[in-house]
Amino acid sequence: MLFGKTILVTGVASGIGARTAELAGQMGAEVIGVDVREPVGGSAAFIKGDLSTASGVGEIVAQLPVRLDALANVAGLSGSTGVVSTLAVNFYGLRALSEAVAPRLREGGAIVNVASIAGYGWRANLERAKSLTSIEGFPEVAALVAEHDLKDEQGYPLSKELLLLWTMRAAHQPLFKNRGIRVNAVSPGPVETPILKQFRAVLGDARVDSDITRVGRAGTSADIAPAVLFLCSDGARWINGANIAVDGGLEASINAEVLGF
Repeated sequence: MLFGKTILVTGVASGIGARTAELAGQMGAEVIGVDVREPVGGSAAFIKGDLSTASGVGEIVAQLPVRLDALANVAGLSGSTGVVSTLAVNFYGLRALSEAVAPRLREGGAIVNVASIAGYGWRANLERAKSLTSIEGFPEVAALVAEHDLKDEQGYPLSKELLLLWTMRAAHQPLFKNRGIRVNAVSPGPVETPILKQFRAVLGDARVDSDITRVGRAGTSADIAPAVLFLCSDGARWINGANIAVDGGLEASINAEVLGF
């Protein structure tokens, strides 16, 4: 379902991004990778780029071909570097790249955002999420953090809350909808990637271990990449504005606990 397609994958140097790019290539796609670090072993089509600033996003876009079939937004920070950088990369940079790439995506193309079970609280924090996603363009994130009195430990879950809300909004925004571009998300639970130790430092061992215990094991990059690429494919042509939990049943377990069923 990916043969002959050109897919832009961010975060290709490691973890889910690396496996997504590898699997897409095995399925016949031409892959363009983006990361702040070069992938080990190199890549035939790689752009070294930084999503944390508007200028960095612009430099990436300037190097892209005129036509793409899908964008897989995999790059992200764990929150260990603080709330400013985490929001800049995980949400505002991701959104800026998606909006800039939209005119290059073919009609019927796709954008897939890697969110997280950590964004589960978007409903409880809806007003804050609505406010922060309503800001257009690439804001001065440090000023935004100060204005809303956001703490470093809030950075990662907040970034994913915003991403989930924006995914649903973007699916119906003219920039994407008028050309049939689908915008979806996948939400992994704990995944054995190089930054899992950072997640433990940010979220705490108790939270991570509890989540793993609920489903029996941590996920792997190989568990997540197929779901990302399915949403990039024409097989998902009637899926739009959706968030698919790819977490071994973690969200279902949490829902049962929170809702009491």
